[in-house]
Amino acid sequence: METLQIQFLDMPRSDAIEAKVQERVDGLAKFSGEIQKCHVWVESPHGHHRKGKLYGTRIRLTVPGEEIDVDLQPTEDDVYVSIRQAFDAARRKLEDYERRRQGLVKAHPRASGDASRRRQVAARKDRESG
Repeated sequence: METLQIQFLDMPRSDAIEAKVQERVDGLAKFSGEIQKCHVWVESPHGHHRKGKLYGTRIRLTVPGEEIDVDLQPTEDDVYVSIRQAFDAARRKLEDYERRRQGLVKAHPRASGDASRRRQVAARKDRESG
């Protein structure tokens, strides 16, 4: 991956948080080698909350032909839980992207009785396998 940017919004920069984000980004690279850029925002917005300080994490992954965005609202009072939840969501979206890219997503007919799309996908799989 070429670029990783980490920004802290409304909170001080932390080496420990940066290390955790780097570790999670390296984990995403195992699911797809196609990640070109990763931009991560860790935030602790101002305001009065009943739970105290809340943390949110936003992630934008750039892959060929698409951008994958994860924008979780600040709901966690532990920054590491917020990071874990955001990266888990990013991993699921990245896995979906890889399945689409590899053609492993089930193709449904366009309308009832129209099996043209399904036939095209089945014919392509037959050509590839044999």
